Amino acid sequence: MKVDYEHEKPILEMKGIKKEFSGVYALSGITFDLYRGEVHCLVGENGAGKSTLMKILSGAYQPSEGVIVFNGKEYDTLTPKLSKELGINIVYQENDLVPSMNVIENIYIGNELSKGTGFVDFKAMREATVRQINDLDIDIDPNTLIKNLSVSDQQYVKILKALSVEPKVLIMDEPTSMFNVEDAAKVLTLIKKISERGIGVIFISHFLREVQSTADRVTIIRDGSVVNTYTNGKKDLKISTITKDMVGRPIDTFFKKERCPIGEVVLEVRNLQLTKRSPKISFELYKGEILGFSGMVGAGRTEIVRAITGADSKYAGEIYLHGRKINIKNPSDSIDHGFAHITEDRQQQGLMLNNSVVENTTIVGIRNKIKGLFVNIKKEPPLIAPILKELEVKTPSVWTKAIYLSGGNQQKVVLAKWLFAEQEIYVFDEPTRGIDVNAKAEFYKQMSKLTAEGKSIIMISSDMPELISMSDRVLVVRDGAIDCELTGDEINEQEIIRRALGVKKHE
Repeated sequence: MKVDYEHEKPILEMKGIKKEFSGVYALSGITFDLYRGEVHCLVGENGAGKSTLMKILSGAYQPSEGVIVFNGKEYDTLTPKLSKELGINIVYQENDLVPSMNVIENIYIGNELSKGTGFVDFKAMREATVRQINDLDIDIDPNTLIKNLSVSDQQYVKILKALSVEPKVLIMDEPTSMFNVEDAAKVLTLIKKISERGIGVIFISHFLREVQSTADRVTIIRDGSVVNTYTNGKKDLKISTITKDMVGRPIDTFFKKERCPIGEVVLEVRNLQLTKRSPKISFELYKGEILGFSGMVGAGRTEIVRAITGADSKYAGEIYLHGRKINIKNPSDSIDHGFAHITEDRQQQGLMLNNSVVENTTIVGIRNKIKGLFVNIKKEPPLIAPILKELEVKTPSVWTKAIYLSGGNQQKVVLAKWLFAEQEIYVFDEPTRGIDVNAKAEFYKQMSKLTAEGKSIIMISSDMPELISMSDRVLVVRDGAIDCELTGDEINEQEIIRRALGVKKHE
């Protein structure tokens, strides 16, 4: 749907929006608008204020100053109920699904379809869910419990839930961050279809090529203020322009690992089986290397490392550390043996959201830093200050609860926790998913620093440039098995995708 910006009026205007948290302004007078049928991308570094602005629009936060104009009517503030009544819906980056409920129940919770008798119409809800699933061409059983779905499938459910109420404005906060390239393309196609129906879409993404190809307009914010808004008429807005506005200077979007000498075998996995019928998995990890794990979503990459670190049980197999057989039954065992696990789901598995930054950072390593039966928490901030400063964690205070940090800063706190613990083997599962280019560069810097210190890294990544530029070797996982090992010039996008899909060279 083509938007006539000169003659049409915006469906939504946010004027002079400010938001203060404990004396710190997260938003400093932002003005933003949206037209019917357009895709307006909102980009900026983690902590720039994107999610805060959208939470004000959805009614989760109230602005300290400013007004919201919707369909010509002015509001000082919105509540979640009023926002939904106006037709504003949001797909949050955070997981807001109920694990113990199935797909249908999550989609319609609080918005159940009913019969004329007043009873819930389960048949109608099921039919509507199946219809949406088929329209989107996704493979999800609507009766499956959320806790039994993969992270990417849970993201699909969140999108289905948002669409079920036929919104006038749809906010999509990092909607493709959980997907591989193929599934992400489906989501981008869906976004275009939604806008063609006359729905205004606010699209937040750190995947700048998606922004470049999808946006009608792009607004960049930095430090709580709007830097620029561009009309992307021919989809030719340069990524370099966006990144320069985001960080205030030109920035390289790629990062090469600083190569260091590769040493002896540190970790050896022999004949690992996740279940009785699953294939046997064997590989080695060397001192000072980054071993990349590639494969399509659902291939089994995460399941392999979770079995190794004790997060999930295994059926069979042996693990050797420096040639000595070790027995890991749970995450505590793996920590004792020197493993650090930066998980794919930072909120559910990586953080204690209702605890402070300092508590989250010191939870694993504090016993090795301060001796004695009791630990005085007031002594902890000076210990973690250098790490938080180096990672540029943006937080009003080290006593701020993790739940109030942006997604990227939450991810940095997870990394800070394991850097503080000083482990030997680091497992990074999708380490830079959902964070901006500047934060990515900081992660890559820390990973290179770890290997230079003789640490070893296993990295699972669906980000192809990241995988190619950072890995010393790449293991391609397909159907729960290691299909091949790639080294040197073999580590390229074409070869990785070909092996991940099981395509022969002549096909």
